[in-house]
Amino acid sequence: MMAHSRRMLIARAWRVRALAVAPTLAMTWFGPAAQTALGAQREAPLSMRCAEFAGAVLPPELIALPTAGAQIESASMVSATAPGNQQGGEYCRITGRIKALKPTTPDIRFDLNLPRHWNGRALQVGGGGYNGVVVSGTGVMPFSPDRAPLAQGYATFGDDSGHVGDSSLAVFGLVDEAVTNFGYAHLKKTHDAALALIARAYGRPPQRMYFAGGSTGGREGYTVMQRFPDDYDGVIANSPALNFSGVRLIGVKVGQAEYATPGGFVPPLLLQHVYHRALAVCDGLDGVADGIVSDVAACREHEAEIVESLRCAGRAMSGDDSRQESRDECLTEPQLATLMVLRDGLSLPYKLAWDVSGYRGYNVFQGTQLSGSLGLGHQAQRLAQPKFFANGYLFAQGDGYVRYFVARDADFDSLRFDPLHPGKFRAQLIALSQTIGAMNTDVGRYIARGGKLITLQGLADEVISPNQTIAYRQALVARYGVDEVNRFMRLYMVPGFQHGSGAFVPSVDLLGALDNWVTRGASPETLIATDIAAATNGRSRPLCRYPLFPRYTGKGNVNLAASFVCTEP
Repeated sequence: MMAHSRRMLIARAWRVRALAVAPTLAMTWFGPAAQTALGAQREAPLSMRCAEFAGAVLPPELIALPTAGAQIESASMVSATAPGNQQGGEYCRITGRIKALKPTTPDIRFDLNLPRHWNGRALQVGGGGYNGVVVSGTGVMPFSPDRAPLAQGYATFGDDSGHVGDSSLAVFGLVDEAVTNFGYAHLKKTHDAALALIARAYGRPPQRMYFAGGSTGGREGYTVMQRFPDDYDGVIANSPALNFSGVRLIGVKVGQAEYATPGGFVPPLLLQHVYHRALAVCDGLDGVADGIVSDVAACREHEAEIVESLRCAGRAMSGDDSRQESRDECLTEPQLATLMVLRDGLSLPYKLAWDVSGYRGYNVFQGTQLSGSLGLGHQAQRLAQPKFFANGYLFAQGDGYVRYFVARDADFDSLRFDPLHPGKFRAQLIALSQTIGAMNTDVGRYIARGGKLITLQGLADEVISPNQTIAYRQALVARYGVDEVNRFMRLYMVPGFQHGSGAFVPSVDLLGALDNWVTRGASPETLIATDIAAATNGRSRPLCRYPLFPRYTGKGNVNLAASFVCTEP
């Protein structure tokens, strides 16, 4: 069934069992009387319709995946002048819970925002990390211009993926239903509940349904495209954590290299030296020295030279005195080995779901900064519960994954876990990669019904390997051919962009590009992005379709996109 047909079916068939505070919501949508009542409701002010949702109950049959129904907890109008209203217009804010099947499983909490001036479209917004916090959907999209989707007339909604806690907490991995919700089910459950509420509020379902997210939200974008192709017309999935098990396992390997190998810890000052050495060799390969390594392919040809210039060349060092290592500005063999774990990626002697056998490596020596808050560890001692800043983002997240999702033992020591030979945990790893990893390349139904996909990824991303994202596109090309992939997908690999920071942080209207593509058939080509990095705010660069990269023409202002041309590597 096509997405629009399903929405119309829901709009016709939806019923609400209401509490006494909202008796009008008990009206069904069948028959002339119901249609007359519905027409009258459409004429009522949104503020009156908004208040009627408070306390309503949505029956389980309204949601395609098994639930115990949904409870609307609050519904109230937010005025245009209310403190914190970023969207600049009046809207109805609805909060609710989707009830789990088991009482021991947390509910899925969600927010839905209905603008007074609706453009007929809806946008589901993804989360980050391990989620755990309700995505409100009221703000500006990350790395997009200042105007929020809600301000543009989109009905927006998001959820917490079915558990409570900050994005670093993986404890919910002990609960099966919560893991399934986090992996994919929360997306469908929230979508169906929101769709019914939108149709009820406006008297019709959305003409277009979009999804947008980054990192975990990017994985969620690929997940809805793969699992629920009839529900979405377009997806923005940035820096996607596609191979979720893979990125968590390589995080464990990095942690083991740093903290279970004598001398393997690489202090931040040395990581900065690695970064600056790569800039010294590679920055000008795109025609201009602007602090950005744009020609990553050419830079990779200089990798052996860069590595040798960083090597301590056999000088005797204790391996545990990080201050001495920082002063010498060279890397010992154990320290280089730690960086090579990241560069080489992970190769498994067994297959995860969808024939996945590892995780692609990072651009360690091509201008990636690993000394920031999402990079490698900042202290040489591993905490009992690893933290992002102290022990590195990848290791901290990987440690939680192995403890709670894989071993399901809060006291399990991830430094003793062997991803290559997981033993009794192998079956669990494979099952998890099926539930959470969005690596299925069978997206033919999404393509056939005209669905579109835009992905933006940093070539210097230190959290999600840009080479893993590229590899997924290559797998799509191998399956469908490049022309078919180009008909539905745009991939923009951004030089200098990391995981939310970097030498170049792009601001670009991806939602506008997606909507124009879906509704008008205007396929996006080269986009123009404005840099919002603090040190270089305001300069612009072209965002080139993969595999192209921006090269300076040799003339013109180096801070203007017009001075660059998209070039083959």
